Amino acid sequence: MTSPVRLALLGCGTVGAEVVRLLHEQSADLAARVGAPLEIAGIAVRRIGRDRGDLPVDPALFTTDALGLIKRDDVDVVVEVVGGIEPARGWLVEALRAGKSVVTANKALLAEDGGALHDAAAEGGGDLYYEASVAGAIPLLRPLRESLHGDRITRVTGIVNGTTNFILSAMHATGAGFAEALEEATELGYAEADPTADVEGFDAAAKAAILASLAFHSRVAAADVHREGITEVTAADVASAKAMGCTIKLLCIAARGADGQGRETVSVRVHPAMIPVTHPLASVGDAFNAVFVEAEAAGQLMFYGRGAGGAPTASAVLGDVVAVARNRLAGVRAASESAYADLPVRPMGEALTRYHISLDVADRPGVLESVAGVFARHDVSIATVRQVPAAGAAGAAGDAVLVIVTHVAPDAALAATVRELRGLDIVRAVASVLRVEGGL
Repeated sequence: MTSPVRLALLGCGTVGAEVVRLLHEQSADLAARVGAPLEIAGIAVRRIGRDRGDLPVDPALFTTDALGLIKRDDVDVVVEVVGGIEPARGWLVEALRAGKSVVTANKALLAEDGGALHDAAAEGGGDLYYEASVAGAIPLLRPLRESLHGDRITRVTGIVNGTTNFILSAMHATGAGFAEALEEATELGYAEADPTADVEGFDAAAKAAILASLAFHSRVAAADVHREGITEVTAADVASAKAMGCTIKLLCIAARGADGQGRETVSVRVHPAMIPVTHPLASVGDAFNAVFVEAEAAGQLMFYGRGAGGAPTASAVLGDVVAVARNRLAGVRAASESAYADLPVRPMGEALTRYHISLDVADRPGVLESVAGVFARHDVSIATVRQVPAAGAAGAAGDAVLVIVTHVAPDAALAATVRELRGLDIVRAVASVLRVEGGL
């Protein structure tokens, strides 16, 4: 055993406390794996006097001076589990420029300004690891970052937010509406008091940016990701999906391909979509995460597990700590950021997808012909059409519901089709619009 590797822990909330517990409980094993003991040099928190129960740590290690802790000469590795953009960005840039290695779970910062962190790591010569930023304990980023570097990844499709997956799974299982399912998720602790980041897709969009950056060797930011949440998904949408042999999931989709001019680009989006129940992601229920990776040589790969929570996230953090500690002892650093491809992100309008459209229409001759004419004018091909009786308050005599599923087309053409449909006299309402992924 050599001298200890000293850690500065920034944050001691749910994840930080679990990191401390695991460092204590597994100290002997971790030391054997690293080749030296792992010791906490200090823990930066906002309030020193807060009750942290029976946390196995010396109270003298707590400080409110995060920057001062980072600058200490006896700190080798900085572990950040505070979250947010500032002051975390300033702390980590300072640490990296000083040559310290950084382990972070901060998806929002990586998605907004990961480039600044990678640049600082290259300048200082330390490691930057962030496995815990996407999909909790699931070993996902390192396979993209290292194991698949000999391959060409073409598409990444994933369920990367446990809260929304629980809500949509509950709606599918019970027929509940969004509000009822969200209330249940909140009562069970799956949803925050303010669930906006989850249900509006911000959390998934940040993760999608990180996945796309690694998969396609290009810097992709959260601002590049087309984002839609699940708040408009209704019980009727879920029932319609069931009737088609589908379920609805909030998907992050990152794909590599040519644009209209033949240039290589990437498309990155987050939105609810119908997928067939036979798709590998369809059976992912509760608050679990799963990511489906497609590569030219490796084929189809699936990564599945718990994507959130203190213990799973702390597991991923400690996996990174062991890796960077071993690198420091060996006097090496991990491969630097791979962004050589520098592929542009193409607009959402150019993304190829399919639509499921539900129309409340007048039930009279010529309606289907008029509706089909709108699709033809926008060069959108119809795959299937179902007519069902109108129901509920909207189901007045003489009304019907048309459920249309298109073939693949550019999203801009599909959206323009829906806009024109809304203006037809024979269309009482466009009751629902959902994308369809995964083939039917």
